[in-house]
Amino acid sequence: MPQDLSAVDWPVRTERLSIRPATADDLDPTWAYRRLPEVGEWLHRLVRDRDEYAGLFAEPDRFAATLVVERDGAVVGDLMLRIESPWAQEEVADRARGRQAELGWVIAPEHAGQGYATEAAATLLRVCFEPLGLHRVTALCFADNVASWRIMERLGMRREAHNVRESLHRTRGWLDGYGYALLAEEWRDRQVG
Repeated sequence: MPQDLSAVDWPVRTERLSIRPATADDLDPTWAYRRLPEVGEWLHRLVRDRDEYAGLFAEPDRFAATLVVERDGAVVGDLMLRIESPWAQEEVADRARGRQAELGWVIAPEHAGQGYATEAAATLLRVCFEPLGLHRVTALCFADNVASWRIMERLGMRREAHNVRESLHRTRGWLDGYGYALLAEEWRDRQVG
């Protein structure tokens, strides 16, 4: 079942960026950077063939939404938004359904270092907590992916887990993994304060 993002008025704009659900026209612009080894280093799946990527792009993970990040009409990156249900006891499971999300981000290397990932992810947090009304947002990464966990910390997310050698990297072997999270009330308190 695809993610229901109908509560959001797309595109969502920041001072410098525009964020919207991906379309078929975004295949080549995203392939241009996702095929690069330095981008694939930390991604869940390394796709080396455009046709394979095209198939995945046409049928993305049915449990996640791909959002495109644009600057002045050009694609500079993409975001993953996976709305999910946290663990709940059976009697209250219906109240937990779809109340949590996992985020992910990729910025094209030529646009890295300009704060786009932080700006886009901060906006996606707002989308999660305001129009989508979620309770909690998480993000995961390899501990060695310093750029990613620094973004999580800049966003005010709290490191909830440091899992020792629990993540198997395709070339680096077993690595530590980090899990970060932020609650809606924590996010709201930071907006007021």
